[in-house]
Formats: sequence, C-alpha cells, structure tokens
Amino acid sequence: MKTVLINESHPEEFILLGFANHPWLEPPVFIILLITYPVALMGNITIILVSKLGPCLHSPMYFFLTNLSFLDMCYTTSIVPQMLFNLGSSKKTISFMGCVLQLYLFSAMGAAECLLLAIMSFDRYVAICRPLHYNLIMNQRICILLVSIVWLCGMTYAVSEATVTLQLPLCGINKLDHLLCEIPVMIKTACGEKVTNELALSVVCIFITGFPLCLILASYASIGHAVLKIKSIEGRKKAFGTCSSHLIVVSLFYGPAISMYLQPPSSITRDQPKFMALFYGVVTPTLNPFIYTLRNRDVKGALGNLVRSIFSSK
Repeated sequence: MKTVLINESHPEEFILLGFANHPWLEPPVFIILLITYPVALMGNITIILVSKLGPCLHSPMYFFLTNLSFLDMCYTTSIVPQMLFNLGSSKKTISFMGCVLQLYLFSAMGAAECLLLAIMSFDRYVAICRPLHYNLIMNQRICILLVSIVWLCGMTYAVSEATVTLQLPLCGINKLDHLLCEIPVMIKTACGEKVTNELALSVVCIFITGFPLCLILASYASIGHAVLKIKSIEGRKKAFGTCSSHLIVVSLFYGPAISMYLQPPSSITRDQPKFMALFYGVVTPTLNPFIYTLRNRDVKGALGNLVRSIFSSK
C-alpha cells in the first residue's frame, strides 16, 4: 500500500497498520486481548476491593498496591478497546483527537507506574531495614504526598513530551506502523529534523525510567544486605517473600519499557514497538494481580474472607 499524503500537517485520522506485514497474527492477538482485558480489569478491581475491605491490609504497602492496580486499569483501558476495534474489523483508523488522547493517557500512566514502582521498593526498604521507624517515615500524610507526586510527574511528563511530539511535522503522512499512538513511533513517523526530539525523549526517559530503576536497585541491594544478617531461615523467607512479588513486577515492566524508550526512535525495528506495547501495556497489568495474590498470604487470606462473606450473605 502506498502512503497516503494529505495537505494538513496533522491529518483528521491515522491509519494504524498494526500487523499489516503479518496479517495471520491479528486473529490470535484479538482473541488474546479479548480474554486478557476483562481478566486484567477484574483482577485489579479485586485487588482494590480486597485492599480496601481487608482490615489487615490497611497499610502503606497495600495503599501503594491499590494505586498500582488503578494505574494498570487506566493503562490498559487507554489502548486495548481501540486495539480490539482495529484488530476485529477492516477499518484500522483512529481519529486525530483520539490519537492525541491516547498519547497523553498512555504516556502519563506509563511514567506514573515507573515512579510508583520505585516508591513501592522504598516502602519495602523502610519496612525491612528501618522497621522501628516505619510508621514514622511511611505515615499516611507521606504516603498521600508520594502518590500525589507520582500522578503529578506522570501528567507533567505526558503534557511536556507528548505536546512536543505532536508539534513535529508529519508532511501529510497519516499511517503509523503500530497498534496505538505512542511517542517513539510518532517521532519516527515525523519528517524533517528529529535529532533534537530523540535526544529530548532519551534525556527525559533517563529521568523517568533510569532514576527510579536506580532507586529500586539501591533499595533491594540494601534489603538483600539486611536480610542476609537475619539468622532465622523463617525470617529470611518472610523478608524475601514480601519483596519477591514486587521484584517480578518490576522486571516485567521495566525490561520492555527500557528497550523501547532508552534507544533512539530511529533505531527501533518495525515490529518491536507492537510487541513491547502488548507486553508492558497488556500482559504486565494482567499478571500483576495474580503475582501479588498468589505470592502473598495476607492478600490470599483477605480475598478468601471477602469471598466467604459474599457467599454467606446470599
């Protein structure tokens, strides 16, 4: 297919090519999304309800987990419905305003999740390495302040980076070789000089992803050092158990995100953005509730109590 050119710098709609070069992938991806999206919503809603209704889960750790679940719901909802529509029909378009909205929401939620995962690691550091000062350091006011900063930074990143990206000339090109509107692909699609924008994206993403990742690694290095000093094997298992779920979530989210955002958009291969977006935008939010539920006795206990209370009331 030839690239469609129009006179306006920004077209009325974009054509999302998706898997145009591998059309056989569209049916299985559509089915996977149709299954995982409701599962992701139900899983994260369950985590929020259990954290709110379970008396034993009214702590900073589960306050942050509730925010993570809400973030994941927003994250997937900003992209999956449009993906399902495009994959399930012959029409592969998204309006310009729809693309702008998706660009802002997806960017804001992604940046906020990077920072929130770092704060959750700091919470585990304080709980294990400074247990006597935990309630003083991670009090309700501080927790609300930290979460507010997370949301503010996420929105600030989206407004600044996405707005600059949308100013790039498209020279009438209205085709995006992607499943959604995402900053690196928008920069790659733009015409003209893009080096400044690529450099700006890399610098900002070093702060958004690199700095939180360094904080996470430093927190867990200190946690590991503190845990090794615990003489009791049971004590070690308990300490590692409270951190293992978070470490798995961090690995699942940061790995694809770093490979996508910490390299120049011009060097990104054709299919890389599609699979990376599916992974950190769909797979990770779907798995997060199960990871925290299956590896956490308190959550499983609270979930069991919630289920029993629901059935006993009928």
